[in-house]
Amino acid sequence: MEVENNGYLPLFEAKTAKGRTLYRVLAASVFLATCLIWAYRVSHAPSQGEDGRLVWLGLLAAELWFGFYWFLTQAHRWNLVFRQTFKDRLSLRFLSSNLVSYQSTPGLLSVCVIVRMIRYGNELPGVDVFVCTADPAIEPPMMVVNTVLSVMAYDYPPEKLSVYLSDDAGSCLTFYALVEASQFAKYWIPFCKKFNVEPRAPAAYLDSISVSKDPKKPKELTIIKDLYEDMKNRVENVAKLGRLPEEVHLRHKGFSQWDSYSSTRDHDTILQILIDEKDPDAKDTEGCVLPTLVYLAREKRPHYLHNFKAGAMNALIRVSSAISNGLVILNVDCDMYSNNSLAVRDALCFFMDEKKGHEIAYVQFPQNFDNTTMNDLYGSSMRVLSQVEFHGLDGYGGPLYIGTGCFHRRDILCGRKFFLKECGRKFSRESDNGFRVAKDRERGETADVLEEKSKVFASCAYENNTEWGKEMGLKYGCPVEDVITGLSIQCRGWKSVYFNPERKAFLGVAPTTLAQVLVQHKRWSEGDFQILLSKYSPAWFANGKISLGLQLGYCCYCFWASNCLAVLYYSVVPSLYLLRGIPLFPELSSPWFLPFAYIVISKYTYSLAEFLWSGGTVLGWWNEQRIWLYKRTSSYLLAFIDTITKSLGLNSDTAFVITAKVSKQEVYNRYVKEIMEFGDSSPMFTSLATVALVNLVCLVGSMKNAIMNEGIRRIYETMPIQFLLCAILVLINWPLYQGLFFRNDSGKMPSSIAIKSIVLAVSACTYFTFLT
Repeated sequence: MEVENNGYLPLFEAKTAKGRTLYRVLAASVFLATCLIWAYRVSHAPSQGEDGRLVWLGLLAAELWFGFYWFLTQAHRWNLVFRQTFKDRLSLRFLSSNLVSYQSTPGLLSVCVIVRMIRYGNELPGVDVFVCTADPAIEPPMMVVNTVLSVMAYDYPPEKLSVYLSDDAGSCLTFYALVEASQFAKYWIPFCKKFNVEPRAPAAYLDSISVSKDPKKPKELTIIKDLYEDMKNRVENVAKLGRLPEEVHLRHKGFSQWDSYSSTRDHDTILQILIDEKDPDAKDTEGCVLPTLVYLAREKRPHYLHNFKAGAMNALIRVSSAISNGLVILNVDCDMYSNNSLAVRDALCFFMDEKKGHEIAYVQFPQNFDNTTMNDLYGSSMRVLSQVEFHGLDGYGGPLYIGTGCFHRRDILCGRKFFLKECGRKFSRESDNGFRVAKDRERGETADVLEEKSKVFASCAYENNTEWGKEMGLKYGCPVEDVITGLSIQCRGWKSVYFNPERKAFLGVAPTTLAQVLVQHKRWSEGDFQILLSKYSPAWFANGKISLGLQLGYCCYCFWASNCLAVLYYSVVPSLYLLRGIPLFPELSSPWFLPFAYIVISKYTYSLAEFLWSGGTVLGWWNEQRIWLYKRTSSYLLAFIDTITKSLGLNSDTAFVITAKVSKQEVYNRYVKEIMEFGDSSPMFTSLATVALVNLVCLVGSMKNAIMNEGIRRIYETMPIQFLLCAILVLINWPLYQGLFFRNDSGKMPSSIAIKSIVLAVSACTYFTFLT
C-alpha cells in the first residue's frame, strides 16, 4: 500500500472476500428451491376436515420459518471483509525522535510522512484492562491471576498500561492470589520481554515448553518456573484451606478491609492499588516501571440490585477514570488470557488511523479456546461464526460486542455520540479521528488517598438518579448486556471492527460437559430473545440507524431461541407419522421430490465445505450438527418458554449463570477422549432423551411394520424423506443412546432422566400408533 501525497500512512486495510458471485448464485438457487417447497405444501394441503390437515399446516409453518431464518443467516455471508493491520507503521508513527530509523526503514518513507509523524507527537494512549471474576469456586484464583499476568506483560509501554481486577465475590482468596501475582510480575514481565515469550500467561507458556528443549534460556526458565510453582502452591494451599492463615493476613494492609466483610452480597467497597506506576519503588527486577495493578470489589448490599457483570463493568469504568483514565479500555473474562502480546497494538491501528479511525468505537476480537478437543465435541469454537459470520457483519459496519476480548474508546462507552466535522474534503487535526492522546494526569495524591477518594464510584448508591446503565456505560436489564450495549453504540452512529489475526489474541476455557454447554447457550439465546422483545430490538430500535445487513445480522442471533419450535416439530412429527405409515413428503418418483433433495444436498454440502474452510474436520462438522440439534431442542426451548413467561409477568426471576471453568479429573479425561458427558440431572436432558427415543422407536417400528407387511422398499419409494430424516436423527443421537443404555461410568445419563424419557417416548409413540 503506497503512502498518499499528503503523507497519510494507513494503519490497516480491509479486503473483500472473493467468490461472492458464486455464493450468490448458490443462495438464489436455494431460495428458489425453498419457494417450490412452499408451493408444494400449499398445493398439496389436505382439504378442510381431512385427516392430517393440521399436521400439514404445521409442516408448512416450520418450512416457512426455515426459509425466513435461512434468509437472515445469509446477511453474514453477502459481504465478508478481512482486515490486516500494520503495527510497524504504528511504531514508526510514535518513534519520531529518531529520524534515521525512519529513513532506513524498507520503503523509504517520504519527508512529508516524517514531518507528520513529528507533528503528531510520540505518545501512545493509555490502556486500561478490565478483568472480571465472580466466583472463586468455579473461577479458580490461579486461573484469574494467569489472565491478569498475561495482560500485564503486553508489549506496550508499562507506564501507559493499567490492569483492574473486578472481583464480584469480594473474595479474600482472590485478593491474596493477586497480591502474590503482583510480586511474581516483577520477574515474569522482564522475562517475557527479554525472550519475547508467547503466550504470556505463565501456566500456558510453561505447559507448552520444556526446560531441556530450550537451551537458549535454561537458567532463567528454571528460575521462573520455580517461582511460578512456589506461587501456585501457596495460592492453592490457601484456597484448599478456605481461609487466610494469620501470617498471610498480616502481609498486606489490604486484608484489613475484610474485617467488616459479611458475605459476597453484603460488604463495603474494597479497593486496593497493588502496583502504582507512579510509585518510584514499583519496578521490576530490571529496574523498569511496572503497569498499574488494581483490585476492586464493589460495594454490595442485599437490598440493592447489582446488575451482574454490567454493574461490575460500570463500576470499573468510574473507578479507573479516577486512577489512570486510559483512553482505551480492554475487557476480558477471567479465563481469557492474552495469547498475543501485540493485540493492543493491533487494536490501536484501527483507532488511530487518520482517515478511518474517527468512526470506530470498538474493536472486537474472536472468542477462542485452548482446551477444545480435536473434533470439537461440543462445538464450542463456533468456527463458522468466528471465521465467516462476524467477517460478514464487519462488512456492514461491524460485529456485535460479545463481552470479552474487546477494545473500546472510553468516551464512547460513557455515551458519546458520533459527530462528523469536515473541513472541505479533509478532516482538521482536532476532528480527523477524534483520538487525541491525553497528557498523563498529574496526580499528587498517594495511592492510599486515591483509594479512599475512588471508593465512592463503586458504591451501591452512586448510580441512583443517573444515566448509568441507560445512556452511560453498559446497559442494564438483560442477560446479554454486552450485545445490547454494542447495538446502542452502533445506533449512535459509530462503527465497530472485527479483527481475527492469525495468532489468536485471546484463549479461554471451553465447557467440558454437555450440561455446561446447554446452560451457556440458554443464557445467550434467552438474552438475545429478550432484546428482540425489548425497546432495543434491532427490528425497530435500530431501523434506519444501522445498515440493513447489520440489522438482519442482529435479528439472526435474536431469533436463536424461537428456532426451537420449528426444529422440535420437524424432529418429532414426521417420525411419528412414519411409524403410522402416513407420508408427509413427496414420493421418490414425484418431481416435487427434487427441491427437497436439492435443499438437503446443497445446504449440507456447502455447510461442510464452509466448516472445513474454517479449519474444522469432518467429524467436527458432524459434532457441530449434533450440538445444533441439541441446542434447539433444549436450551433454546427453555429460553423461549422462560422469556415468554417473563413477558407475560408469570416469571420475574433473573439470574446470571456463570459457566464453570473447572471440572473433575475423570470428567476432563472423558472430555479429552471425546466421550459426551451427561452426569447431571437437567430438564434439558429430559427433552433431548425423549426426542432421541421417539425417533429410535419410530425407526425400529416402521422397519418392523415394513418387513412384516409390504417390505422395506415401500418405505424408500413412498416415504424416503421421512425415513432419511428419522434415520439421521437416530444416527446423530448415538452418543445419547450410549449414555442411556450402554455406559456405566458417572458420565452416563442419570437413571431418573432415562426412566422419565422412556415413559414419555413410549407413551407418545403408542398414542400416535393407535390414533385413528
